[in-house]
Amino acid sequence: MKRFVLLDTTPIPDNGGALCLFEYGEDFVIKIQGGDGGQLMNTRMHGSEDALAEIPCRKVAGRPGSRVLIGGLGMGFTLAAALKNLGKTAEVVVAELVPGVVEWNRGPLGEKAGRPLDDPRTTVRMEDVAKVLQAEPAGFDAIMLDVDNGPEGLTQKANSWLYSSQGLSACARALRPKGVLAVWSASADRQFSDKLRRAGFKAEEVQVFAHGNKGTRHTIWICEKLKAQ
Repeated sequence: MKRFVLLDTTPIPDNGGALCLFEYGEDFVIKIQGGDGGQLMNTRMHGSEDALAEIPCRKVAGRPGSRVLIGGLGMGFTLAAALKNLGKTAEVVVAELVPGVVEWNRGPLGEKAGRPLDDPRTTVRMEDVAKVLQAEPAGFDAIMLDVDNGPEGLTQKANSWLYSSQGLSACARALRPKGVLAVWSASADRQFSDKLRRAGFKAEEVQVFAHGNKGTRHTIWICEKLKAQ
């Protein structure tokens, strides 16, 4: 009988909380310490994490020297999908605030996604994705955000800024002409769709199954930058 086995706990910087990595049979699960028992992510259901990178990276893969930014390493599936859909000269920058998450991906967890951190096209920055995108105007062809459960900060209240009008405008400034912003969410949010349009994006809300073609569906906003910021 499968059971959850706690492998490690890592603090969330400037939060006071922590993330926990569990082994569950052949899979791995990440939860918030002391939470309601719900899973933030697991290695069995990652279809929407794959799609978060597949859709925007296919749109920009043909550009010379494509450069993309991923906010939140998670279990590495979004990074792996980005690398799979980009060319040999591309660069994928991953901003991850929690050092322990990077260590988990360098350890046994990394095998599940094919060890994308070992790819020479990958650059990891141990800092808030908001700081990265603010520091590099017109620095990226695509930005993929999966830093929390959606447009409301759950694991880190500061994440809420990214989904604010100011944060979305900063994303637009960090994108090159015709750049693409992709945002993952556990559920739909009509108000957020409107906010994206006001920030200068042409936004499409896509529903993606978490695993295969059945079960829970997650939301991904695919947003094309319409004008210079």
